[in-house]
Amino acid sequence: FWDFLILFFCLPVVIFNEITKKRLLGDVSCRIVPFMEVSSLGVTTFSLCALGIDRFHAATSPQASARPIEQCQSIIAKLAVIWVGSMTLSVPEILLWQLAQDTSPVSGVVTEYCTMKPSSNLPESVYSLVLTYQNARMWWYFGCYFCLPILFTVSCQLVTRRISGTEKKTECRGTKHSQCESHLNCTIIGLTIIYGLCTTPENVCNIVVAYMSLDMSKQTLDLLNLINQFFLFFKCSVTPILLLCLCRPLGQAFMDCCCCCCEGCSPDTASSEGSADSKLKTEMSSSIFFDKPRESPPPLLALGTPC
Repeated sequence: FWDFLILFFCLPVVIFNEITKKRLLGDVSCRIVPFMEVSSLGVTTFSLCALGIDRFHAATSPQASARPIEQCQSIIAKLAVIWVGSMTLSVPEILLWQLAQDTSPVSGVVTEYCTMKPSSNLPESVYSLVLTYQNARMWWYFGCYFCLPILFTVSCQLVTRRISGTEKKTECRGTKHSQCESHLNCTIIGLTIIYGLCTTPENVCNIVVAYMSLDMSKQTLDLLNLINQFFLFFKCSVTPILLLCLCRPLGQAFMDCCCCCCEGCSPDTASSEGSADSKLKTEMSSSIFFDKPRESPPPLLALGTPC
């Protein structure tokens, strides 16, 4: 959902600015777009850490196959902590950026761009904190939003594989539960690889710019910033697709919901109901509902589609 917000709000602003050299929504977009982009990195980072912890608990649970399904309230609470924490850590981005204008010496056209410069109207204490954040921003990016999720995921996977190789896990190897756990681990590894590949150019550019910014022209710096942003947009586009492809239950549920909302699938409603009815008959063969003669439509047809 956060990836969708990035593509829906930030991508049009960036494209509009590159085409017209005018900043859509002015100073507001200069503050909101970096805030949402950094929040996106935080959401992905802490989500990968939470998923790594979940896989570790699944591997170390004494009754892994009988582990109860987590309640919806618990999942929402974790998501709230991840989102609120990511947005809180990104608040300095709102105070760091501001709109600036520059006139081209050749064409004389006034262009608008965003510059990383704290406003002098801020209170002295806040201004000092924002300035400190600006000086440490490069290493904060590299340490928290790049090294942390990768090292955390790799560590959890190594520990999980070590535990899975013990005698306790060897006994249940080949079972459906073991295959499901292995598939979930592969999903997390895939998400981490995509995230690492898409954030590596930005971290390399940040380090290069920090030490060589005086030797680079403004056009080069703008180009590097544009490349970094589009790598982020690429990550936001690929991650949901990868998740739906690797996580088969989630992908199947997504396709079922899309099919239910599509009018073109309405003729197949009867067939889907029939397949759902046959599945229920297989699982509940001892139920009295399936022992009755079929003079009339079975009462379970009122359930409709899986949605």
